[in-house]
Parts: sequence; structure tokens; C-alpha cells
Amino acid sequence: MSAEPNGTDAPRALLALYDDALPVVYGYFVRRCGDRGTAEDLTSETFLAAMDAARKSAPPPLSVPWLLGVARHKLADHYRRRHDRFSVPVAEVPEREESDHWDAELDRIVAESVLARLTEQHRTVLALRYMDDCTVPECAELIGRTVYATEALLVRARRAFRAHYPEGRKS
Repeated sequence: MSAEPNGTDAPRALLALYDDALPVVYGYFVRRCGDRGTAEDLTSETFLAAMDAARKSAPPPLSVPWLLGVARHKLADHYRRRHDRFSVPVAEVPEREESDHWDAELDRIVAESVLARLTEQHRTVLALRYMDDCTVPECAELIGRTVYATEALLVRARRAFRAHYPEGRKS
């Protein structure tokens, strides 16, 4: 659902969009934070920022993809504010199953487990690049680095990911 409201209708349009957008935005954060409390806080921050934008004289076109863009910025801000190591609770790396229908799920679990062991910077840049499909320049903007520094960070992050990835699962 998308709306092209004027300055006075935008807050109402955002409220109309809220029921459809809330589970999408919250789900975005839950998958990336691993902590429901943080996901709830970031979801609130996202909708507060959206309401501030909707109250402007020339509000942006309100839609779920636009809200996810706001959410992406809120997540990047959250990562920048963090001083402690962030850990994602995930299951232990499972043994490889023989059945092909479990391969995709096992690969996801293994990848989450590996990501949880990486540094915050590596986890952030890999999530932005490969989970959120951001370009390298978009990643650079979101994490406050130059494009070249971000490319170098991605190289180190991929190397760290491969180093932690179980031998039998490397393709």
C-alpha cells in the first residue's frame, strides 16, 4: 500500500498504513537484532521518525518500502551507538543432514551462527550488503565510511566469515 498525501493528509495516511507495515518493520528488526526488546525499540523509533516526516510540508511518498528504508537507517544508527559486542542467540551448528530438503534451513542456521561470532562491524556490513541488498556505496553511507574503506571492510568481513564457516559446509 502506498500513499501520495499532501502535508495535512500524510499523518492519516501513515496511520492507515500502520497495520500493514508494523509486522514487516518489526520482522525486519527481529531478524537482524536477535533481541525482541531492541527490535521493539527500533520499530518505535522508525514509526516516530516516519510521523515526523509525514508532518512536514512536503512529506515523502509513504509506503512499506519507504518505511523499510527508514528502518535500515535506524538499524545503522543503532549499530553506530553500540559500544559493547552484540551477540545473536542461535542454535548450535547442526550436523549435516542427508536429506536435501533440510539443506537450505541448515545453511541458514549455520550462517546465523557464524555471523554471531563475527565482530559487530563485520556483521553489520555483511548484513547490509547481503541481507538488505545494499550496494557498497549505500553500505558506506549507512555505516559512515568511505566507499573504499567499506570495500576493504567487506573483504575482511567475508574472510572472517569463511574462516568461521564449518569446513564440511563450504561450497
